[in-house]
Amino acid sequence: MYGFQDEFPQAPGLRYLNHAAVAPWPRRAAEAVAAFGEQNIRFGARDYPTWLEVERRLRERLKRLLNAPSTADIALVKNTSEALSFVAFGLDWRPGEQIVISNEEFPSNRVVWQALQPQGVEVIQVALDGADPEAALLAACGPRTRLLSISAVQYASGLRLDLERLGRGCRERGVLLCVDAIQQLGALPFDVQGCDCAFAMADGHKWMLGPEGLGVFYCRSDLRERLRLHEYGWHMLEHASDYERPDWQPARSARRFECGSPNMLGAVALEASLALLEEVGLETVGRLLHERVQWLLDGLTRIPGISLHSPRQPERRAGILTFTLAGWDNRALHERLMAEQVVCAQRGPGIRFSPHFYTNERVIEEALTLLAQLSRE
Repeated sequence: MYGFQDEFPQAPGLRYLNHAAVAPWPRRAAEAVAAFGEQNIRFGARDYPTWLEVERRLRERLKRLLNAPSTADIALVKNTSEALSFVAFGLDWRPGEQIVISNEEFPSNRVVWQALQPQGVEVIQVALDGADPEAALLAACGPRTRLLSISAVQYASGLRLDLERLGRGCRERGVLLCVDAIQQLGALPFDVQGCDCAFAMADGHKWMLGPEGLGVFYCRSDLRERLRLHEYGWHMLEHASDYERPDWQPARSARRFECGSPNMLGAVALEASLALLEEVGLETVGRLLHERVQWLLDGLTRIPGISLHSPRQPERRAGILTFTLAGWDNRALHERLMAEQVVCAQRGPGIRFSPHFYTNERVIEEALTLLAQLSRE
């Protein structure tokens, strides 16, 4: 089916349902890294220009993945937290200004804003448990609100937000929209122009199937020079290859946020993984992921004692389902599942399952069968 199953030769008996944490690599990423290592052993950096070509392809793939206007809008960063910090400590804040977030955010999208409180910036946390979370977020945006920062998909509940609606609402209110896209990018189509966000960021090690230590930061072109820089080095200069040049200025592109030598090893792996996603197609990836989440949802609802803590509506879901099992402590249940090679996470109110588009039906059925057995213990 679509020729991608052999890309994931996972160990027999492994039931991997943890892509919302750290995903396994596809075969081609591992092979690309192995080839890169062999090249380093044999030739060192003799062929560095070919490495730069891989990096160029990676930027192009990320531009398409985000539907960014240009690769000039794309910076390669260490992780989501670094990109969020570029925004938080790059904007020129005034005492009394407000930032709106949800009360369900992963610490990366909460702590960075709370760290601005010594500057007199107020962080407002909005509950998303009502019938219209977008309305709640926008209602919290008052005349002093400068920025709304929200996860496209909440890491614990799996709630997916209507980013286009939030983008329109922010534009009408003169509020900047910052999107932590780590739980959507690579799982479902994502469009920075469609949602009119000012900033978006994500790590490569979840739904993009890449390594830890390399992520993407999208910064809208009209805002790049409004972010004060706090990191400086040779790589972020407009004339980065002219080492003897005495005068300098930051790059006009988003490379201005990349202060030093690039993570070439990570770029090799992530570029290979994104090539697979492009071959399958993000629309197909999203459809296949929806099928697998629906299989899980249908199976979980048939098990006595299961309580679901994730949205049931298809338009509110991405790749995350969180649940509890009556009679089981979450920690004990997680330990038992992991002991049975059901790789998952304990998050929020319960246990989080997160398949990907390639997840075999057998993996899902075996995980559900085990849960059904545990419900009778």
